[in-house]
Amino acid sequence: MLSADSLPDHPTGGHVLLAPSRFKGSLTAREVARHLAAGLRRARPAVPIVELPVADGGDGTAEAAIAAGWRRVRVEVSGPTGRPVTASLAIDGRSAVVELAEASGLRRLPGGRLHPLGATSLGTGQMLAHAVRLGARRIVLGVGGAACTDGGAGLVQGLGGRLLDAKGRELPPGAAALRSLHTLDLRGMADLSGVEVIVAGDAGGALLGRNGAAVGQARRKGAGPEEIRVLDAALRRWADLAEAASRTAARDRPGAGAAGGVGFAALAFLGATLEPGIGLMLDLLGFAGKARGAHLVVAGEGALDVQSLRGRAPIGVARAAARAGVPVVAAVGRRGLTGEQLRKARIQGVYALTDIEPDAARCMRQAGPLLEQLTVAIADEWLPRRRSAPPAAL
Repeated sequence: MLSADSLPDHPTGGHVLLAPSRFKGSLTAREVARHLAAGLRRARPAVPIVELPVADGGDGTAEAAIAAGWRRVRVEVSGPTGRPVTASLAIDGRSAVVELAEASGLRRLPGGRLHPLGATSLGTGQMLAHAVRLGARRIVLGVGGAACTDGGAGLVQGLGGRLLDAKGRELPPGAAALRSLHTLDLRGMADLSGVEVIVAGDAGGALLGRNGAAVGQARRKGAGPEEIRVLDAALRRWADLAEAASRTAARDRPGAGAAGGVGFAALAFLGATLEPGIGLMLDLLGFAGKARGAHLVVAGEGALDVQSLRGRAPIGVARAAARAGVPVVAAVGRRGLTGEQLRKARIQGVYALTDIEPDAARCMRQAGPLLEQLTVAIADEWLPRRRSAPPAAL
């Protein structure tokens, strides 16, 4: 394990790169970075600091791009229950970051009330269409935090496709209505033939089956056993007609079940590719260049546990830092990994809010000030003050 003793005296070792993700329920990634920077500046005023909030395709993905200098574009779209919401997407030249959670996420549910049968990805399709109208030719679609289990049918509707029943009536948004689906009319769909769409997030499994969008995910979105059966049947009907219309077999491909099946629609209708979210975002945000010459990288997340090992932000940051030859530590809300797991993840040290405040509720409420306190330990162990030169001999 590396330690400060094996590093050059600071500040000659370079800057500190702050690359945290959000603390769920407490702070955005940008807020975490700002609190870490404030604490470090008090502890080591001479330390050069670079803030780079990150995300892995879930909540905060668009904000991470905006914090890195991408242009924010606000657009009014349909929320997961049909109520209008104002969502943000990020634009940089001909590239865009569209975050599903901005339009169709759990945090957009009115009053937080889950809506498993009716929640829709319609607003996400509307955001994609808006990005294309703005001239985007490369779109990163972050798919974490979805409220819907509609197989991406709403996304197709948001792009201008029409879903019709046997009498030619347009179906309302939401998965339950898909049981009555008879025909797809794609003549009005936005033309994305020249647009590269990359789905960023955990690839996950197929659309249907034991680990699919309904059986594997819908319980977390409020579905009971009967509702899960309804959803699975609706998604099966949707897959049959969608594959026939798109002439693409996508239901069994890895990632088809992502975000309640939005991955399926992206694969079938948009020709999308799938990439691990954090690696893709670090490339977009220019992590490698910002890590070059750094003395230390500080990652961060609300909980560093076994779920993190599935490719969440701190693990991706640690691996990228290792490729750059820079040690990385993590500032977290709570830790749940063994020393061996941390070693394999390339994380040299973990500093948790629960180390200085055992009350978890207070950690949530006071995460910002506590993070600033936590930086004292990071500075003491990894950013030694410049050693004084010995007096000259007389």
